[in-house]
Amino acid sequence: MSQMIFINLPVADLDRSRAFYEAVGFVGDARFTNQFAACMVLSDEIRVMLLTHGFWSAFTDRRRLDPAAEAQVLLCISRADMASVDAMIKAAAAAGGTADPCPPQDNGFMYGRSFGDPDGHIWEPMWMSADAAEMGPAEMADAD
Repeated sequence: MSQMIFINLPVADLDRSRAFYEAVGFVGDARFTNQFAACMVLSDEIRVMLLTHGFWSAFTDRRRLDPAAEAQVLLCISRADMASVDAMIKAAAAAGGTADPCPPQDNGFMYGRSFGDPDGHIWEPMWMSADAAEMGPAEMADAD
């Protein structure tokens, strides 16, 4: 079995969050979904677990932050090209998210934007050229 990541996010409204994540390209996995949690699949290795606030509290005693006012992580995901980045931002905004809560970045070899989900969790879809992915962004910047 390949290694997987399950990103756990507390959400205020599970149904609204499920609909939002489906609108930006995630697919629900009914095997790990109930009235307290929804598993949303981005790829074979990446899953997002949307957890109601009450269910989230069963996993940690730490204070839950308000993602609309505070940030603990920025979730960066690769896309196939710049148009796919823009399409994901457009879908997020149309589904009730916030487009570009962080400044867009265009470095020529790397392009990224961001969206906030209905709870305020920030995702950063980005595209990087194959050369930059192989050489590293610092070398690409030096080549300019």
